[in-house]
Amino acid sequence: MKYNAKYEVKGEKVAKDINKKKYSEETQLKLDIFAEFFREWFPVFINNIHIEKIYILDLFAGSGSDIEDNLGSPLKLLQKAKGENRMHCSKINKQITFIFNELKKTKLEELKKNVNEYISKCKAENNCGDICIYENNIKYFNDDFLDFFNISRLTDVLKNKKYAKFFLLDQYGFKLINKDIFLKLVESPKTDFIFFISSSYIKRFKDIDAVKNHIDTSKFTDDEKGFKESHREIAKYYKNFISDYREYYLHHFTIKKGANYYGLIFGTNHTLGMEKFLKVCWKHDKLAGESNCNINNDNEEYSLFFDENSTAKKNQIREDIRNKIISSEIKDNISGLKYTIKKGGLAELYIEVIEELKKSNKVNIIGKFNRQASNIHNAKLYNIEVIK
Repeated sequence: MKYNAKYEVKGEKVAKDINKKKYSEETQLKLDIFAEFFREWFPVFINNIHIEKIYILDLFAGSGSDIEDNLGSPLKLLQKAKGENRMHCSKINKQITFIFNELKKTKLEELKKNVNEYISKCKAENNCGDICIYENNIKYFNDDFLDFFNISRLTDVLKNKKYAKFFLLDQYGFKLINKDIFLKLVESPKTDFIFFISSSYIKRFKDIDAVKNHIDTSKFTDDEKGFKESHREIAKYYKNFISDYREYYLHHFTIKKGANYYGLIFGTNHTLGMEKFLKVCWKHDKLAGESNCNINNDNEEYSLFFDENSTAKKNQIREDIRNKIISSEIKDNISGLKYTIKKGGLAELYIEVIEELKKSNKVNIIGKFNRQASNIHNAKLYNIEVIK
């Protein structure tokens, strides 16, 4: 399928080819977050006996590397699928399918070449002979994204509870991940996704028809907080599409480049997926777990008043947890842990608060107290009684 000009928006450089030069620091950060989360995600489903197949879909795949041979998203996914010292290669006992879609034929051909070279080099370095467990399970497509996303085969995969799916949607701009696409991903079982979006562009041109035709910009505030808040607003915009009755986890990461703010939005229907994404985000942003630009204007590392354990984001989450426990809105540890990660905090923050309330005799624990703050889907339940 040829390049579809109907998705161009005047003023937006959707056709820019980042593979023709060295990846910028911000692009590299984006790729690192993609890869680090996938490294955490993949073994969960390799080892899940209830999962029959795993699909990894990079639907804006590009050519696979930059001009200096730094790995792009398809090759990073293949690299992390091997694991350290090829530890995953020997464990695979189910079908793994990589789907790489690239609209430009020239870039798709370059991607195929780069993938083949990467696999050949890996086999040679690891004495694999002619065998690579992934080599024959890579499918290439040259389709318009919306057409591809709505084919019946993909719809069947999305609906299947025995298939794990990871979607990487590194779109140019903002137009293609619309409400229907977003909800289709949210409503699909065993499906996690990360998509990229040009957030400050939407806010800067929110009154232009070419933008309003794709995004309901009436939902956005005026610019009293500046463009720094733009990606938070975009994340909230998508979050509002999700029913209050659905247990779902969404997090965002702002990437500042020059005067512009872009960002990632991650979605999962399982606490473990959210835990793993938050782990990656807090690794890259120890202040708030959501940006590369000190989004809350905290004291920076090496400054006189820097305190990594007392940042605006952490303190706000602690205060919210404390208030909800005292008001009996949070009545047990599972609710507290889920609330914490939904707010974008690491689950350890809940443990800090409940221990403080116990020590100050403001709550009693009904059941056996535990400090479990990871794999919270397996945590043993205890109830919280507020002392009046």
